[in-house]
Amino acid sequence: MVAFFTAVDGRYEASPFAVARWSPRQIGGHAVCGLLARELEKHCPDAEFVPARLTVDLFMPVVNDPIAVRAEVVRRGNRIVVADARIEQDGEVRARATAVFLRTGDTPPGRIWRSAHTLPDPPEPTDRDMHLVVQTGADDWTPDFGACQNAERKTIWQHQPPLVAGEPTSAFQRAAIVGDTTNMVCNWGSQGVGYINSDMTLTLSRLPEGPELGLQAADHVAHDGISVGTATLYDRLGRVGTCVVTAVSNSRRQLDFARITAEHAAAHR
Repeated sequence: MVAFFTAVDGRYEASPFAVARWSPRQIGGHAVCGLLARELEKHCPDAEFVPARLTVDLFMPVVNDPIAVRAEVVRRGNRIVVADARIEQDGEVRARATAVFLRTGDTPPGRIWRSAHTLPDPPEPTDRDMHLVVQTGADDWTPDFGACQNAERKTIWQHQPPLVAGEPTSAFQRAAIVGDTTNMVCNWGSQGVGYINSDMTLTLSRLPEGPELGLQAADHVAHDGISVGTATLYDRLGRVGTCVVTAVSNSRRQLDFARITAEHAAAHR
């Protein structure tokens, strides 16, 4: 079974699944977020704690060379534990992350407003790794990215391959991998994706269940080449949390999925 990474002598070597669409020498943000979540998760105190927030700063490219990941606890309290992690290559810190673990407890009494918006029903379950389908507006789910290049609201549903070869992928790791694709659902317009993430923040009220996760664009604000996208993360039981990305214009390397799909089809005729 193909995974994003293979662990070799305390470092991680990337497979083609981990490589970014922007550059064959760069590791995708989704894979970077997954690795950092994996290292931070080692510092979760016990099953009574939930990783309630993960913030990843993607300030330098993580390149397709062996990757070292380090982490340490910043604060350990009775109800809150905070840990930091970083990815190092060539003596430099190339990405960093912070996780906040909160102890679960009773739900306070009373009624609180919540959105009445309903999320799209997921497609039929699949056990196929790297399975990703898209819904635009009220259309049906489709794996055809070229057919989804428009200005409608995007929802994606994913079944990811394992993060590290030979290891089960945890619920937190899956959520972190999918969280980075907020750029795709929020910044994918009629001419493709023209922004690249500078960070990603994932919030969770509970851990997702099952190997598949959905992500729907909830809001998008952009001005002078700076974009803020917010998405809702959900599983087959309902909402799990939210994802927010701040992104910077990358129009010189815009991902035109319609063109990429057409070229792929032509190459396989």
